[in-house]
Amino acid sequence: MNKGRYSLLLSFFCFFWIASFLIRTALLCMSVGEANFTVGGVLLAYLKGFVFDTAVATFAVIPYLLYLWLLPQKWCGKLPDRIVTYTGFFLTVFILMFAFFAEIPFWQEFGCRFNFIAVDYLIYTYEVVNNINQSYPLPWLIGGMVAATLAVLFLLRWLGAFGRTFHSRTLIRKRSGVTAAFALLTTLFVLCLPNSFAEGSNNRYCNELGKAGVYSFVAAYRNNELDYDKFYRTMPPAEAFALERKQLASPQARFEEDGNSIRRRIVLPDSVAPRRPNVILITIESFSAVFMQHFGNQENLTPYLDSLANRSVLFTRLYANGTRTVRGMEALALCIPPTPGNSIVRRPGNGHLFNIGTVFRSKGYRSTFIYGGDGYFDNMNAFFGNNGYDIIDHGSRMTADRLEGARTRIPNDQVQFESAWGVCDEDLYTAALGDADRKAADGQPFFQFIMTTSNHRPYTYPSGKIDIPSGSGRAGAVKYTDYAIRQFVEQMRKRPWFDNTVVVVVADHCGNSAGRNVVNVNHYRIPCLIYHLPGREAEVIDKQCSQIDIFPTLFALLGWEYESNFYGRNVLADSYRERAFVGTYQKLGYMEGDSLVILSPQQQVETYRVENNDTELQPIGADDPLTDRAIASYQTAAWLFKNGEMGQ
Repeated sequence: MNKGRYSLLLSFFCFFWIASFLIRTALLCMSVGEANFTVGGVLLAYLKGFVFDTAVATFAVIPYLLYLWLLPQKWCGKLPDRIVTYTGFFLTVFILMFAFFAEIPFWQEFGCRFNFIAVDYLIYTYEVVNNINQSYPLPWLIGGMVAATLAVLFLLRWLGAFGRTFHSRTLIRKRSGVTAAFALLTTLFVLCLPNSFAEGSNNRYCNELGKAGVYSFVAAYRNNELDYDKFYRTMPPAEAFALERKQLASPQARFEEDGNSIRRRIVLPDSVAPRRPNVILITIESFSAVFMQHFGNQENLTPYLDSLANRSVLFTRLYANGTRTVRGMEALALCIPPTPGNSIVRRPGNGHLFNIGTVFRSKGYRSTFIYGGDGYFDNMNAFFGNNGYDIIDHGSRMTADRLEGARTRIPNDQVQFESAWGVCDEDLYTAALGDADRKAADGQPFFQFIMTTSNHRPYTYPSGKIDIPSGSGRAGAVKYTDYAIRQFVEQMRKRPWFDNTVVVVVADHCGNSAGRNVVNVNHYRIPCLIYHLPGREAEVIDKQCSQIDIFPTLFALLGWEYESNFYGRNVLADSYRERAFVGTYQKLGYMEGDSLVILSPQQQVETYRVENNDTELQPIGADDPLTDRAIASYQTAAWLFKNGEMGQ
């Protein structure tokens, strides 16, 4: 074949194998310090990687293969053939070069090959392209990829691959045989090579190294939503709901329905006097607990938040639901475990759900979602706008659905600085202050759900605010985040409505999700504090809990009785049982103390002991009661959404 019409095709395979080997080696070198690789694990990853690389190369050459099969012999090597061949080869190699380059920053950020996050980013190209342009010298990178592509083209031309292809005399019978062989190989890859083929190790880095970026991307696109009942371990629905109701039971809970439901009335003793302060939720982008001095940081990045924590109700063992903003929003707004696949924020049919805004509205509040970027991104405006919130953002694009809440754009003349993801935090808080002033003037209690963006790559912010230059890295973004919150709170304190206002500060997720474990528990721990709570002294809550518990706990502290369809619970109640949910889009983790159950597709269940400050997972024997509680929580949450029972 190498001397005939398929010489260039075979040379392309050689190029792809070499390039993939180099990329895999680069990713390996980037992870050596954290991954605890073994020689056997690395060799197995390279062998599996070779299989995936062959599959990707096979899929990539299908158009050219068909072209070679159908091209009449008399046209071989003529000018049209040369134009098609050179152009097609250049474009294919250039696209693959771009994909190889993109894997490096993606690995740095998430510690894995392309997954559903990359699929989402493909949809929101404006933010992503601007983020790349502000984070990297894009013209130089594109120029470098063009130069590298041309170098590959000229190398193969010099080696004679093009010439042998153009001057070949391969008969149609032989071409048909080659095409049939490739068709068979392609069919085998499609039917017999799932992306999970690489996931045989307890070392997540080895599993990811064994994959191929393009193959993982396509697999994520095909499996961006997972039906719990089809892919995960289940129990009879009636049994699952009975167990979940038992877990949610408390002296304060009065279940209102039987069967497949968790709806209940939360009641309190008559001696508890309810209060109705304004509530401002500051959800900080990518804010790990380890950034604060309270959790061991010695870089003095968050002096104001640390001082605020000393005057607040501080949660020290709270875990995020996931590793993406939409997961944090889902947890905070809906108070439910992370359902597999896409976050509910991004799914169809996510309007008119029972959420914390429903509870606020029942108490006479008006709720607003405030975001510094374009709320079209990740479907945020559609989700909040159709769940009882007004919208304030800095976007111009329309959402897929018409919003039921009012939408106001942050005007350009109120923007001092803007990055790829939106206006800086100071400008965002200025918009929030204006909204609060207007609602307070109307005499209406308000709830604000504020989502920040400054603590995100490219880590840029207004110059002259802190002592770390803009764009120099995560540390500067964290310190600017702290600075902006100080300015916000100081401005609030000047308002007459501040005396009756509670401020909740929490992260949407951690700043890093990469790690060697199947679920890196230490990368889910986030800070949360409730500041200026009326009648409550500063205290530390060291119980293990979840993002979904924050607002049920706050409602209890405010003395509210309300209808609940939440999985979140009051952490301060005597009946509270410590647990946390830590999930990826496929792995569903349920943790009680130092025991962790992970539910995976293909009905897999793994049980671990969490050790060494949440950094190590040691496999242990099955824990059936713990597994049952995990299944009950995840299965019933997925069932309620799928069957339309999360409605208001």
